[in-house]
Order: sequence, then C-alpha cells, then structure tokens
Amino acid sequence: MFKALRRWWKYMVAKVSGKLEESADPKVQLEQAIQEAHEQHRRLTEQAANVIANQKQTQMRLDRAVEEFEKANASARQALLLSDEATKGGKADKAGDYNQAAEQFANRLIQLEKEVADLKKQLLDTTQAADKAKQSVSQNSSMLQKKLTEREKLLSQLDQAKMGEQMNKAMATLNATIGEDVPTFEQVREKIERRLAKAQGMSDLSGATVETKMLEVEQAQMSAEAQARLSELRSELGLASPEAEQKAPAPEAKPAEQAAEKGSSKS
Repeated sequence: MFKALRRWWKYMVAKVSGKLEESADPKVQLEQAIQEAHEQHRRLTEQAANVIANQKQTQMRLDRAVEEFEKANASARQALLLSDEATKGGKADKAGDYNQAAEQFANRLIQLEKEVADLKKQLLDTTQAADKAKQSVSQNSSMLQKKLTEREKLLSQLDQAKMGEQMNKAMATLNATIGEDVPTFEQVREKIERRLAKAQGMSDLSGATVETKMLEVEQAQMSAEAQARLSELRSELGLASPEAEQKAPAPEAKPAEQAAEKGSSKS
C-alpha cells in the first residue's frame, strides 16, 4: 500500500511539473536562470573573499610572530651580554638575574620559532586556497558573461519562434475551420465566387428576355425619329444629307480644262 501511494505521489508530482513546464513562459524561465547565475556568482565571490581574507590574516599573524621573534632574540642577546658584563664586574646577583631573563627570552624564542613554522605552513595552504578561489571566481565570471551573451541570442531565437508560431497559426486559420461559427478563407472565397458566377448567369439570361428586345425596338424607333428630324432641318437649311453627298457623281471638267488635257496628250 505504501509503495502504491508513493508511486502515485511521484506520478502526480511529475504530471504537475510537466504541466507547469508546458505553460511556463521561456522568457521568464530564462530570466530566472540568469538571476540564479548572478546569485551563485555572488555567493562564490563572498566565499572567495573569505578565503583570501583568511590568507591575508595569516600573513599578518606571521609578520607579527616574526617581529616578536626578532625582538625576543635581540632581548636574549642583550641579557647574555649584560650577564657577562655583570660577571666580569663581580656582580654575581645581577649576573644571575640577567641569566634568568635570557633563559625566559630563550623559551619565548622556542615558542615563537614553532609558531612561525606553523604560520608559514598555514600561510602556504591559505595562499593556495586563495589562488584557487580567485581562479574559480574568474572562471565563473567568464561563464556568467557567456550566459549573458547567450541570453540575448536565446531571446532573439524566442522572438523568431513566436513569430513563426503566429505565422503557422495564421496559415492554419486560413486553411482550416476555427470552431463552428467562423468560416475559413477558402469557404469565404468559394461563396463569393459562387455569387459572382450566379450574377453573371442571371445577366446572360436577362439579355435574351422579351423586355430586352422591347427596349432595343424602342431605342431603334427613337433613333429613326431623330434622323427624320435631322433630315427636315437639313432641307430647311438647304443642306444635302450625308447619304446624298456620298452617292453624288464627281463634277464634269470645264472646256478649258478639257482642251488643256487634250494638248498635253498630243505632246
């Protein structure tokens, strides 16, 4: 039973995750990824800064230990010199005090030598860690810059993909029915062409009807009456009709012109 519930829970999680992945906006997801990359780089930089700070702090401790060692060494030498001087001067008590002080400085030197050795080893380790941290930050910075460059490219590709999807959707709208109430482009064109063809057919049929013939007779009668009226007006004005002018013979040549023509023929 527990295994079945566990399997069902994993299935539901995968199903919900898949739906969220399908409905998620790639642009928003891309910005989230870039933001996460920025946040990761910030955390890495802070860690590297702590490592470098540890290295610098170790260096300061080593410098301070070396300085104390040098002072203790100088003090031990000075105590030995004073002890020797007191011994030569017959001052045994002071010579003993100086010897005790020199011994204390010697113990301090031994401690400082060990501390300096440990700090040198620690400094070597922290320096190597700091170098690796700097290298990691530099590499991550380059990767982040590369991601920022790729983001612009991906955003451009995303815009192209959206435009292509809109074009495909528009073409599908022209070639396929959208719902039950919206006709396709092909259906609208077919409907218009069918109406146009029907109108042209009706015009062809109406050209052979009796009403059309009657209209032609009326127009012919009106034209004849107009021609008759024009003939009357030409008669009143003493003008010949166009038909008479076309049928009239050419005028005869005058006697002088006939004699000229004969003379030219004899020569």
